[in-house]
Amino acid sequence: MPKYMTKQRKLLTEYLSSRTDESISASMIAEALSDKISKSAVYRNLADMEAEGKLRRVANKGSREVIYQYVDEEKCHDCLHLSCKKCGKTYHMKHTAADSLIDNVKVNEEFVIDKEKTVLYGICKDCRKKG
Repeated sequence: MPKYMTKQRKLLTEYLSSRTDESISASMIAEALSDKISKSAVYRNLADMEAEGKLRRVANKGSREVIYQYVDEEKCHDCLHLSCKKCGKTYHMKHTAADSLIDNVKVNEEFVIDKEKTVLYGICKDCRKKG
């Protein structure tokens, strides 16, 4: 059940929803909002938002810190996500490509992928161009 929209929750939601293509650590969020929201309120609200399905939480490779991504329900519904290991940007995979991959795995591996909870990691075209 969604929590009451406090002033702090509203500020956090606005901050995260303006960065839907980024994966951000809790400490980065707390630092960015430190003049408006206490650190404990950030962590508490992140936990609540994750439980409500408004955030995707992923372990940050090579670190014990987790990263969060705001899930825009309209944009992210029924999408596979691609996350760049270099720049941290997250992209929506084109539906035709995602459906083809999912169908291939279903037929050949007898495994059904949950689109909304799946993130594929790699290097985006912009980072590949940079070398």
